[in-house]
Amino acid sequence: MLMKRITTFLSIVFLMTLLISFFSCSIYNVDSKGIPKFVSVNYIELDKIEKISKFRSGEGHDYSDNFETCRSMKHYYSPFDTLVWNNIKVYSPVAGSIVRIREEWAGTQLEIRSDEYPAFTFIIFHINMPETPKIGDKLAKGQQLGTHIGAQTTSDIAVGVNTSQGYKLVSYFDVMTDSLFALYQGRGLDTRSDAIITKEERDADPLNCDGESFTTRGTLENWVILQ
Repeated sequence: MLMKRITTFLSIVFLMTLLISFFSCSIYNVDSKGIPKFVSVNYIELDKIEKISKFRSGEGHDYSDNFETCRSMKHYYSPFDTLVWNNIKVYSPVAGSIVRIREEWAGTQLEIRSDEYPAFTFIIFHINMPETPKIGDKLAKGQQLGTHIGAQTTSDIAVGVNTSQGYKLVSYFDVMTDSLFALYQGRGLDTRSDAIITKEERDADPLNCDGESFTTRGTLENWVILQ
């Protein structure tokens, strides 16, 4: 009887240890560790893109986290008008697994958890997928997911991080490797900050929201035009 109780207790301890290990691996504190630069492939065909909205812009709608409100904390990638938008390929930016699928008014939204940094997820919007995805599907870095849905909307990408203080959104440009960002430098960007409005800049030039809709768009430039 005593041995059975000991065995049960040890099993519970082992299970709790696994759970603690899992959740600790899924939390990353960017304030103390900094944002890792680990994304080495584009999620979309960059040569087809004319302009990109800045992080914390007033474009689209409110998309914010547990720390900030009333700002677009993602990037819109707008292709050249002369192209057929639904031919533009979309890729997984990291090796990982699909953790959420949402059917949108235009295409499919995927959330992909990184294998290398499990606290980081990548949300890609408005994908036309040739095959029906499933939760748990494994993806290779650079694997084609499908194509952009079409000219009715731009393509979007957001990067979320689970921190011990809450859910935090960071710029896609902050997680790019130097070699990947060099491709954007080749299109006219000087530094990553060219595609980012800082929190301090946004707070000093606030937007107004009615629900998720912007009622004002601020005075700061919302887009960076690629060359």
